[in-house]
Amino acid sequence: MNRLLLLSIFFLTVSLVGCKPYKPEGQGITGTLTWLDGNQMPMVTEDGKGTDKVAPKPIKRVVKVYPLIKFSDLKMEEGLFTAVSAQPITEVESNDSGAYSIQLSPGRYSVFVVEENGLFANVFDGDGNVNPVTVKENEWTLLDIVVNYKAVY
Repeated sequence: MNRLLLLSIFFLTVSLVGCKPYKPEGQGITGTLTWLDGNQMPMVTEDGKGTDKVAPKPIKRVVKVYPLIKFSDLKMEEGLFTAVSAQPITEVESNDSGAYSIQLSPGRYSVFVVEENGLFANVFDGDGNVNPVTVKENEWTLLDIVVNYKAVY
Protein backbone atom coordinates (compact mmCIF):
# COMPACT_ATOMS: atom_id res chain seq x y z
CA MET A 1 0.00 0.00 0.00
CA ASN A 2 2.76 2.46 0.89
CA ARG A 3 4.64 1.57 -2.25
CA LEU A 4 1.57 2.29 -4.41
CA LEU A 5 1.05 5.61 -2.66
CA LEU A 6 4.71 6.59 -3.20
CA LEU A 7 4.55 5.65 -6.88
CA SER A 8 1.36 7.69 -7.31
CA ILE A 9 2.94 10.72 -5.65
CA PHE A 10 6.07 10.32 -7.79
CA PHE A 11 4.15 10.17 -11.09
CA LEU A 12 1.91 13.06 -10.06
CA THR A 13 4.94 15.18 -9.18
CA VAL A 14 6.74 14.33 -12.43
CA SER A 15 3.66 15.13 -14.50
CA LEU A 16 3.06 18.47 -12.73
CA VAL A 17 6.69 19.57 -12.95
CA GLY A 18 6.74 18.79 -16.67
CA CYS A 19 3.65 20.92 -17.36
CA LYS A 20 4.04 24.49 -18.50
CA PRO A 21 1.16 26.96 -18.61
CA TYR A 22 -0.39 27.35 -22.06
CA LYS A 23 1.00 30.34 -23.89
CA PRO A 24 -0.24 30.95 -27.43
CA GLU A 25 2.37 31.66 -30.06
CA GLY A 26 2.81 35.08 -31.57
CA GLN A 27 1.79 38.37 -30.10
CA GLY A 28 -1.06 40.80 -30.17
CA ILE A 29 -3.98 42.17 -28.20
CA THR A 30 -6.57 40.20 -26.26
CA GLY A 31 -9.35 41.21 -23.93
CA THR A 32 -13.05 41.59 -23.29
CA LEU A 33 -15.60 44.18 -24.42
CA THR A 34 -18.33 45.23 -21.99
CA TRP A 35 -21.18 47.77 -22.06
CA LEU A 36 -22.05 50.21 -19.27
CA ASP A 37 -24.75 52.87 -19.45
CA GLY A 38 -27.09 54.86 -17.23
CA ASN A 39 -26.46 56.64 -13.94
CA GLN A 40 -23.22 55.42 -12.35
CA MET A 41 -23.25 57.96 -9.51
CA PRO A 42 -23.25 56.50 -6.00
CA MET A 43 -26.68 57.01 -4.46
CA VAL A 44 -28.20 56.52 -1.03
CA THR A 45 -31.82 55.39 -0.80
CA GLU A 46 -34.39 56.67 1.70
CA ASP A 47 -33.56 53.84 4.10
CA GLY A 48 -29.94 55.03 4.20
CA LYS A 49 -28.49 52.13 2.24
CA GLY A 50 -26.43 52.51 -0.90
CA THR A 51 -27.59 51.15 -4.21
CA ASP A 52 -25.78 48.29 -5.88
CA LYS A 53 -23.57 49.17 -8.82
CA VAL A 54 -24.56 47.76 -12.16
CA ALA A 55 -21.91 45.44 -13.56
CA PRO A 56 -20.80 45.97 -17.17
CA LYS A 57 -22.39 43.47 -19.60
CA PRO A 58 -20.37 41.56 -22.23
CA ILE A 59 -21.05 42.75 -25.79
CA LYS A 60 -20.43 41.50 -29.30
CA ARG A 61 -18.80 44.24 -31.39
CA VAL A 62 -16.16 44.77 -34.06
CA VAL A 63 -12.76 45.92 -32.80
CA LYS A 64 -10.65 47.91 -35.28
CA VAL A 65 -6.91 48.41 -34.94
CA TYR A 66 -5.26 51.47 -36.50
CA PRO A 67 -1.72 52.79 -36.61
CA LEU A 68 -1.18 54.98 -33.53
CA ILE A 69 -3.53 57.99 -33.91
CA LYS A 70 -3.53 61.35 -32.15
CA PHE A 71 -6.73 62.93 -30.82
CA SER A 72 -6.10 65.96 -33.04
CA ASP A 73 -6.42 63.72 -36.14
CA LEU A 74 -9.99 62.70 -35.27
CA LYS A 75 -13.45 64.24 -35.39
CA MET A 76 -15.79 63.57 -32.46
CA GLU A 77 -19.59 63.80 -32.22
CA GLU A 78 -21.73 62.74 -29.24
CA GLY A 79 -18.93 60.75 -27.59
CA LEU A 80 -17.92 58.82 -30.73
CA PHE A 81 -15.24 59.38 -33.34
CA THR A 82 -16.81 59.90 -36.74
CA ALA A 83 -13.78 60.58 -38.93
CA VAL A 84 -10.41 58.84 -38.74
CA SER A 85 -7.44 60.04 -40.79
CA ALA A 86 -5.99 56.53 -41.31
CA GLN A 87 -7.13 53.16 -42.60
CA PRO A 88 -7.53 50.26 -40.15
CA ILE A 89 -4.79 47.66 -40.11
CA THR A 90 -7.14 44.85 -39.12
CA GLU A 91 -10.41 44.13 -37.37
CA VAL A 92 -12.07 41.29 -35.49
CA GLU A 93 -15.46 40.66 -33.92
CA SER A 94 -15.73 39.73 -30.25
CA ASN A 95 -17.72 36.63 -29.34
CA ASP A 96 -20.98 36.57 -27.36
CA SER A 97 -18.97 36.77 -24.11
CA GLY A 98 -17.20 39.90 -25.36
CA ALA A 99 -13.83 38.13 -25.74
CA TYR A 100 -11.54 38.97 -28.65
CA SER A 101 -7.93 38.38 -29.76
CA ILE A 102 -6.00 40.01 -32.58
CA GLN A 103 -2.55 38.86 -33.71
CA LEU A 104 -0.33 41.85 -34.53
CA SER A 105 3.28 42.60 -35.28
CA PRO A 106 5.21 44.34 -32.51
CA GLY A 107 4.46 48.07 -32.50
CA ARG A 108 2.14 50.78 -31.19
CA TYR A 109 -1.50 50.93 -32.20
CA SER A 110 -4.81 52.68 -31.50
CA VAL A 111 -7.80 50.43 -30.82
CA PHE A 112 -11.45 51.39 -31.41
CA VAL A 113 -14.80 49.65 -30.91
CA VAL A 114 -17.31 50.05 -33.73
CA GLU A 115 -20.65 51.48 -32.61
CA GLU A 116 -23.67 52.32 -34.77
CA ASN A 117 -22.80 56.03 -35.13
CA GLY A 118 -19.01 55.94 -35.00
CA LEU A 119 -15.94 54.55 -33.26
CA PHE A 120 -15.53 54.38 -29.48
CA ALA A 121 -12.33 54.91 -27.51
CA ASN A 122 -11.98 56.59 -24.13
CA VAL A 123 -8.32 56.23 -23.14
CA PHE A 124 -5.68 58.82 -24.03
CA ASP A 125 -2.04 59.14 -23.06
CA GLY A 126 -0.06 62.27 -22.21
CA ASP A 127 1.02 62.66 -25.84
CA GLY A 128 -2.54 62.86 -27.17
CA ASN A 129 -2.60 59.31 -28.55
CA VAL A 130 -6.01 57.62 -28.59
CA ASN A 131 -6.40 54.26 -26.85
CA PRO A 132 -2.69 53.48 -27.33
CA VAL A 133 -1.53 49.88 -27.07
CA THR A 134 2.02 48.57 -27.32
CA VAL A 135 2.53 45.05 -28.66
CA LYS A 136 5.86 43.43 -27.81
CA GLU A 137 7.41 40.43 -29.50
CA ASN A 138 6.02 37.10 -28.22
CA GLU A 139 3.70 38.85 -25.73
CA TRP A 140 -0.06 39.28 -25.57
CA THR A 141 -1.27 42.66 -24.32
CA LEU A 142 -4.46 42.62 -22.24
CA LEU A 143 -6.91 45.34 -23.29
CA ASP A 144 -10.33 45.14 -21.65
CA ILE A 145 -12.60 47.89 -22.96
CA VAL A 146 -15.70 49.20 -21.18
CA VAL A 147 -17.89 50.96 -23.76
CA ASN A 148 -19.42 53.66 -21.57
CA TYR A 149 -20.23 56.70 -23.70
CA LYS A 150 -23.89 56.47 -22.60
CA ALA A 151 -23.02 56.28 -18.89
CA VAL A 152 -23.22 59.25 -16.52
CA TYR A 153 -20.68 59.62 -13.72
